[in-house]
Amino acid sequence: MFAIIAAVVFGLALLLDLIDANVGDAFNATTLMMLGLLFVALHLAGLGTGWRGRWTRR
Repeated sequence: MFAIIAAVVFGLALLLDLIDANVGDAFNATTLMMLGLLFVALHLAGLGTGWRGRWTRR
C-alpha cells in the first residue's frame, strides 16, 4: 500500500518539477520526494503489506 502511495507522490513531484510549478515554499518537488522516500521506507520496513505476523493453526 505504501509503495503505491510513494509512486503517486513521486509522479506528482516529477510533474511539478517538469512544469516548474511554484505552489508555495512548503509544498515543492523536494518535499514530495522526501515524502515519497518516507513511504518507500515504510513499505520496505513491512508496514502496510497486509501481513499480520501471527500464525493461526486449524
